[in-house]
Amino acid sequence: MTVNTTNETLPRLGVGAVIRNERNEILLVWRNRNPQKDTWSIPGGKIDPYEQLEACVIREIKEEVDLDVEIVGLLCMAETIQADAGEHWVSAIYEVVVKDGVARNMEEGGAIGAVKWFALDNLPANLACFTLPAIEALQKRAAAPSHM
Repeated sequence: MTVNTTNETLPRLGVGAVIRNERNEILLVWRNRNPQKDTWSIPGGKIDPYEQLEACVIREIKEEVDLDVEIVGLLCMAETIQADAGEHWVSAIYEVVVKDGVARNMEEGGAIGAVKWFALDNLPANLACFTLPAIEALQKRAAAPSHM
């Protein structure tokens, strides 16, 4: 087992955003870097010191995919533990709605390789592990009987 030798405290805190369009497709980004390199993921990132969770979601989405978003609410929590890679993340996953903008890759040649909308019933196989709880939460909510 490799021990994390950086000065970073583990676990690290992150956020992610579930963004859906008018066709009920979800926005995913291709990760060019670890954690979870070479997977499709919901957009998001790490929380800066003293940054509020919701402010971080709004900032990260603007930085990564150039969308202005509004928080709907906390969808779920996700935990990623990969001890052999020195990775332990706890992420708050928010559901957001787009207020303005068209999704585009703001980190071309960097952390993000591609930005793409996917139908919830036709998701790619190689999803980042911290994206799975978000998809599961959406599926559970869709399957739950509505109480009116």
